[in-house]
Parts: sequence; C-alpha cells; structure tokens
Amino acid sequence: MNTELLLQLTVNGLIVGLLYGVIAMCFVLIYKSTQVVNFAQGEFLLIGAWVCWATLVWLDLPFYIGFLLTLGFMTVFGIIIQAVFLRPMIGEPIISVIMVTIGLSMFFQSLMKWIFGVSAESYPQVFETSTISIAGLNIELAYILSLIFSVVMMVGFYWFFRYSRLGLAMRATAFDQQVASSLGISVSKVFAASWAISAMVSATAGIVIGMVNGVSDALSFIGIKVFPAVILGGLDSIVGGVVGGVIIGVLENLAEFIDSQYLHIGNLYTIAPFYILLIILTIKPYGLFGTKNIERI
Repeated sequence: MNTELLLQLTVNGLIVGLLYGVIAMCFVLIYKSTQVVNFAQGEFLLIGAWVCWATLVWLDLPFYIGFLLTLGFMTVFGIIIQAVFLRPMIGEPIISVIMVTIGLSMFFQSLMKWIFGVSAESYPQVFETSTISIAGLNIELAYILSLIFSVVMMVGFYWFFRYSRLGLAMRATAFDQQVASSLGISVSKVFAASWAISAMVSATAGIVIGMVNGVSDALSFIGIKVFPAVILGGLDSIVGGVVGGVIIGVLENLAEFIDSQYLHIGNLYTIAPFYILLIILTIKPYGLFGTKNIERI
C-alpha cells in the first residue's frame, strides 16, 4: 500500500471537505430561511470565479481589490436574483420554485459560456509559490487559504446565527414565517439577506477552487457534488452540512486512492458521493442531523 499517497489524499480530502462544508452551509442557509433548495448554487461558484478572473485579467487589478469587488458584486447579485425571480414565486408550489432555480442554473451556465468562452482559464500568479511542504506533504497554498477561509466562515456563521439581530431573525423566520412576521421581522429582507450571503460565500469558494484548478464550467458541477453532503448532514442543519462536507471530501479522495491502486475503474472519484447519497437516503432519509418530520396520513 502506498501510504504516502493515502496520507496525501486524506489531507486533501479534509481540506476540500471543509470547503464543501462551507458550500453546504450556503445550501442550508437558503433552505432554512426560504424552504427552497437552490439548484443554481454551483453557478454562484462559477460566476464568482469568472468575475474575479475578469477583474485580474481584463482590468489588471491586484488580487485583493478584485476579490473585494467580486464579493460586492455577488452580494448585489444574490439580492437581485431573490427579488426578481424568487420573490414572485412566494406561495407557489415548491416544485415550481425548484424548477425556477434549475432554469437559472441552465441560463447562467450558457451566459458564462457566451461571455467567457468554453475553454478553461488559469488565474494569474497570485502568490510567489503555489505549493508548500508540510511534514513531507506537498499542499497547494490555495488549499491552505481555503482551510483558513472555511474555519473563519464556520465560526462566523456560528456567531451570526447565535448573536446577531439578522441571524436571530433568520432563525425565527426558518421556524415560522408567519410568527416572525407578526413579531415585526421583515421576511422579505431575511430572504434577500440569505441569498446575498449564500452568493458571496459561494463565490469565495469558487475563487479558491479556480486558483487551484482554473476556471471552467466544471466549477458549476461542484454545487451538485456538494448536494450529497447536504443530504448526508441534514438539509436543515448547518452543523450537518459541515460534517457532511468533510465526510464527502474524505470519502471521494479515498475512492480515488482505491481506484488508482486497485480497481482502475476511472471515474470512482466522481460517482462515489452519489453512491453515498443513495445509501444515506435508504438508511437515514433526514440525514445525520436533520429534523424528522412525522406526518400522519
């Protein structure tokens, strides 16, 4: 057994899994506050990565300025998406709302191809070195930054929901929209804030991944890949999203190790999360930390 490769892939899986956990939290954030599963989440990553790339390449701005401009753009973008496309759907059947997010996903994929083309593009050199060695393991510097970013985001989400006024309003809205509205909470503002935060955080994850792998349509697939992590942890659990993301990140890298060393199937890394999704839905339909909804028929 190639233990060095196994350790390398396990560490990469933990780091990528934490990033998956952050993206899963964005899924959960929107679902908890609006009861909508956003199937355009992957496109938030793609758009954020392309916008940041454009500020660095087309406008020739320093990375930190391009990054901050991208965060501002994605915040406004998330608010506009909620106001223009999702707010008119309030009161409509949930399947109709889901179909709107799927339509947005297809539209934004096509729009990004039209604007930026279909070829993958690399980010300009942001750091002097792209990899660093830790205990004999070569780790992408962008992954180290993503680890820091993931931990900061998780701590930030915890503080936000526990202590901030807007976070408390989101928790109240997730519990019961009518009661929250009767207490003076603007439900529409809560919806807009959840989409804005989700778009901004997802864009940051897209930038980190784009710095390592380049920017291409494959980034939008991350949203679908993270969905098993959301189901695994529980669709309405922030903690579950983080745990599910770490589990999926580690398991898909272990699947790559098993495939490269023994099975030689070729695509086990890609399909492993969806096998896990099927197993979890069979055993625990509400996920590890999800709320069980019991209905009498």
